[in-house]
Amino acid sequence: MGGCIKKPEPQTVIEVNGGNGTTIDGMQPQSGITSPRRDLPPVPIVPSRPDALIVRALYDFDAITEEDLSFQKGDRLEVEETGQSCDWWVAVHLTNNKKGYIPSNYVTKDDNSPQAQDWWQDLDRKESDKQLLLPGNDPGTFLVRYSGDKQSYVLSVRDYDSKNHDASVKHYRIRTLDRGGFFISPRRTFNDMIELINKYSQQADGLCCRLVKVCPKERPLVHFREIEVSRESVKLLSKLGHGCFGEVWQGKWKNSVDCAVKMLKTGTMSPEAFLGEARIMHKLRHRKLVQLIAVCSTTEPIYIITELMCNGALLDYLRKNECSSSRLTLKNLVEIAAQVSEGMAYLENSNFVHRDLRAANILVGSNNTVKVADFGLARLISDEIYEAHENTKFPIKWTAPEAAFERKFSIKSDVWSFGVLLYEIITFGRVPYPGMTGNEVLHKVDRGYRMPKPNSPIECPDSYYEVMMLCWNQNIDARPTFAYLHSFFDDYFISVEPNYVG
Repeated sequence: MGGCIKKPEPQTVIEVNGGNGTTIDGMQPQSGITSPRRDLPPVPIVPSRPDALIVRALYDFDAITEEDLSFQKGDRLEVEETGQSCDWWVAVHLTNNKKGYIPSNYVTKDDNSPQAQDWWQDLDRKESDKQLLLPGNDPGTFLVRYSGDKQSYVLSVRDYDSKNHDASVKHYRIRTLDRGGFFISPRRTFNDMIELINKYSQQADGLCCRLVKVCPKERPLVHFREIEVSRESVKLLSKLGHGCFGEVWQGKWKNSVDCAVKMLKTGTMSPEAFLGEARIMHKLRHRKLVQLIAVCSTTEPIYIITELMCNGALLDYLRKNECSSSRLTLKNLVEIAAQVSEGMAYLENSNFVHRDLRAANILVGSNNTVKVADFGLARLISDEIYEAHENTKFPIKWTAPEAAFERKFSIKSDVWSFGVLLYEIITFGRVPYPGMTGNEVLHKVDRGYRMPKPNSPIECPDSYYEVMMLCWNQNIDARPTFAYLHSFFDDYFISVEPNYVG
């Protein structure tokens, strides 16, 4: 998508100086007064071709490397080439004529389509409710999204229920006219969606309230162009903790990108084998997976650089929260289960096996957002380490019988582990199979033993426990899929426990 770029004309500077010059309107300035130089705004650059791809920035972006192009939200750029990677494009800034790489997930096509507007978000109804009800959003905060069937649009607006003294979200279907155009109420129609939003931003006109503010979007992660980065570019700031694989640090890459750095113990795994697996993990992209950003693998200790999750491991988060005055409710815990199963459903669909699914390997961000971490690492641990330190390195209590006895790991053995993770979630991080050693668990489970339903620190519903038991089915093929598990927990208080009050 190359082409010649038309350069802007030289900027005109108008200068007024005490009695010797003339102002722009021809008036003589007052004697002895010198006005400062004022630069006119830069002349916008004309796109090189009529069919050029013009994009608009959704977020500010500061260049990470010398080859990158900085821009601010709202800036317009012409894309010259998309290259082999869908993550980075080469573009020219249509104001300053600078050229460089831009992250493709930070821009959108510059047109009048709904998807190109600030108020558009690609969310389902449940997620739009969650985003609109976050602290800091006032009544009138709104977004536009697809309907569940993707055949029409929905306007979602935060409202305040004065009767119950509580926030709520109202959803309005935006319908289309046969001749084109949109409407919510048939008595008032609009030529396009922008006109509709502008109207309801001026007055409610039948809506619950006037549209006041666009719902903030979560800034997406910038994916590095190269997975291998220099160790010198990574600065370790503070130690966050340690686990089976090694230490975890908060860090910065190139003094600009916040990240988490997992520093693997020397000898944990082969650098060559790790890099090959890391390239696969780097391509796995989902909002419920902790994103692998880059690695330092040429020398040991190996660095694994990932996105930073501010609240650390789910296991610690649950244990700290049990004694909190604002303890997580059953609805919060079920939502955590739904998020984990969503991430695992993506791995299931990608034919990727986690092998070490447990609360210690789930990370927590803000507003009870959780993501699956450390997927794929367990298969790279050397057999010698597994055998030499079985009780610490090999998580027997989370491992399916076929994986423990025969090393047959599959997505169905991950489902077994998810059942144990459900126990961790509902008990606020208690150790499964309390009072039993790993070997005792291994042999008792093989003979048919299953953990009883926990009823503390909060009561575990029968429906929740029944799913745990489904995950622990001895028959591998009879265990549920993660797609089913996500659907189950995502609609839990609608389809499974509609009468739950808590």
